[in-house]
Amino acid sequence: MSEFVRPKSKEEFALNFAQIKPPMNDTEAFYESSRCLFCYDAPCVNACPTEIDIPLFIRQINTKNTEGAAKTIYESNYLGNTCGKVCPTEVLCEGACVFNNQNVKPIEIGRLQSFASSNAIMGNKKLFELGNPNGKKVAIIGAGPAGVSCACELSREGFEVDIYEAKSQSSGLVMHGVAPYKITNEVVMHEMSYLEKQFGYKVIYNNIIDSRDKIKALENNYDAIFLGVGLGKTNRIGLNGENLENVFGAVEFIEKLKLQHEEVTIGKKVIVLGGGNTAMDVASECARMGSDSVKLFYRGDKTKMSAYEFEYDLAKGVGVKGVFNAVPLEILEEGGILKGVRFANTTNKSKKVPESEFTEECDMVIMATGQSKMVNFFSLINNLELDKKNRIKVNDRFQTTNEKYFAAGDAMNGGVEVVNAVAEAKMAAQGIKKYLLKVKA
Repeated sequence: MSEFVRPKSKEEFALNFAQIKPPMNDTEAFYESSRCLFCYDAPCVNACPTEIDIPLFIRQINTKNTEGAAKTIYESNYLGNTCGKVCPTEVLCEGACVFNNQNVKPIEIGRLQSFASSNAIMGNKKLFELGNPNGKKVAIIGAGPAGVSCACELSREGFEVDIYEAKSQSSGLVMHGVAPYKITNEVVMHEMSYLEKQFGYKVIYNNIIDSRDKIKALENNYDAIFLGVGLGKTNRIGLNGENLENVFGAVEFIEKLKLQHEEVTIGKKVIVLGGGNTAMDVASECARMGSDSVKLFYRGDKTKMSAYEFEYDLAKGVGVKGVFNAVPLEILEEGGILKGVRFANTTNKSKKVPESEFTEECDMVIMATGQSKMVNFFSLINNLELDKKNRIKVNDRFQTTNEKYFAAGDAMNGGVEVVNAVAEAKMAAQGIKKYLLKVKA
């Protein structure tokens, strides 16, 4: 039984989905920054995909130079505020903190990062000067973390940048696929708005690039094109009953919850299929929405889950039950109404155990079975090669096999962390610069 009562108001929703990395005040930030040892060749920096100079920005916070700290962060990571909240800091920067070797609580780097960057955002601090216009225009498809990061870097280099976004808001997966207890919509949009004003790129919303004619128009009007389209909808795995009402894809469910909050209808008995971080997020969300029972089923044993251990602990902490070595066989219905899921036990090598079938009743199923690649979209672009996993092939400059196109983020790496997309896209922007301005490597 969940400890949470179904939220019926915005206030109750906010209470159930309280931030797991709440904002710091000035006093908290000062004392936390005072704990840092300011290591030489700091392991926290080496663990950060964007290589933020963490000891420097923490020292700047400690000496009351909060604006300087924000600039240090944004110099390396254009989504500094977002990443301070949604990054798996427990296994990246904080996981590398030397205090872990002494059984001392690591520095709360993520919260300090959000503290400094939030101050810049709320104070609308002008941190950067843009480069002189160089006469080159770049189109970016997708206003997610990769697209926005690429736009910021290109704008600083003097490029004219237009982002084409299918939805009505920027930020991609951060807005539509990250659990609300990690980051709120308001925080996301504050940073997106701040970056647009800071760097001057243009976002063209509700504009889907979905035909060869639209692709051709971009090719004719821009000198280079960056693909930051991310991933598609949740993969289906071929179970009978997948199309029943109350059977959802995980990313689609999270998006619905992020946009509709307490208005979302939730099942009393929820089954989540999957073992990744998204599965942990969606299971935790259902518990926080007041479901009586949330069970997470994974086909292998606990050690084979791709989810970080702290994510599973977070889900368990709100009442989610994990069931391992259980493979789904069929989603059951009666008169078109969802009734449950039929499973079979598996061995540690994920093989079905004979005569081990069992049924688990439920009134909602959420499939956290990964996301599909944007293969149909990729087929619109001439000479764009994909690898065996349908990821966009790029060279060391993040240039695709069609030399006018560059790519980074989930469409290229197959789906990692927000911070990886930010880092790759910044490097891709430098690749575009070298390509268009004939800059030597």
